[in-house]
Amino acid sequence: MKRLVALLLAALTIFVIYYDLSKGTLPVDNEQSIEATSMTNTAESFFEKKVNPGETVLSIIEQKMKGPLPVSITDVISDFSNLNSGLKPEELKYGETYKFPLYSSKN
Repeated sequence: MKRLVALLLAALTIFVIYYDLSKGTLPVDNEQSIEATSMTNTAESFFEKKVNPGETVLSIIEQKMKGPLPVSITDVISDFSNLNSGLKPEELKYGETYKFPLYSSKN
């Protein structure tokens, strides 16, 4: 009798694991996630600033927005490079003026 119960429990456990891995037990959300656009479509989607020693692209944009970034860091890097003819953020030189992307702080 104990063997039969153990066999049934093992079969049930294997079935539950199979069902969970193949079909899952959580409902699937079929809605497409909407990503925020990284650049606004207004005429002024950037600002110009002279870089001081110790400043980075992220620190300048966070300072301008007075808070955290509403987009990912990779979007900021991509937008900065597009505005400055492919210049990488690592190539900033202090004393030079660059264009920085301007983001809306609204979600």
